[in-house]
Amino acid sequence: MNSFGLDHAAVKRGLVLVASMLAFLVVVASVRSAYAAPDAITPVEDFSRELDKLKKSFGDLGKKIDDSARMIDGLSDPNKAKKEIEELRAEVGSLLAVVADNGALDKLGDKALARARDKLRELEQDNRFKPEEKNFLIEQWRRLSDGTERATQELGSARSRFAELLRTLQANEDFIDELVQIRQAQKVIDVIHQLTRDIRGASDQLERLIRGIKPPGA
Repeated sequence: MNSFGLDHAAVKRGLVLVASMLAFLVVVASVRSAYAAPDAITPVEDFSRELDKLKKSFGDLGKKIDDSARMIDGLSDPNKAKKEIEELRAEVGSLLAVVADNGALDKLGDKALARARDKLRELEQDNRFKPEEKNFLIEQWRRLSDGTERATQELGSARSRFAELLRTLQANEDFIDELVQIRQAQKVIDVIHQLTRDIRGASDQLERLIRGIKPPGA
């Protein structure tokens, strides 16, 4: 597996070392300013403030480098794409078992329709009710039976279409695997671009600070 290959601890030590060197420089500049004219102190104070900002930015940059390294390590792992495909395969298989012909969903619709039809037949032979009551109940269950049949047909149509699409997905599994890897590779590029912008920003800030090391008028 290709790794980002960074020694994260070394990166942090390097950033701390640079900040320490700059801190030493500002101390030296401060000592010199004690023997300088009062108006020469302001640049040193400005330098100190910029140094504090830079030290904080170094800490932030170190964290960004660590985070980026971990992200790239993960996205560059071919097993990650393989795992996604395996999870997709398992989910598709489970769904197909439910929506396929004679599957759980198909049987559920048949069961609901059989219940409505059985109830209608029972009422037609039931003599416990007055004629007007019996007619009312039969009419209601006939309506429910017809409605259940239509709903079951609609469910069957939706189920069949979904099952067909799932099988198409299964047939294109290898191509989907490649698409997943392409997506991961693009994410790596995005992470690298962002890290480049962060480092350039820190470089600009460091350059401004270094320019401030020189005494006024030098």
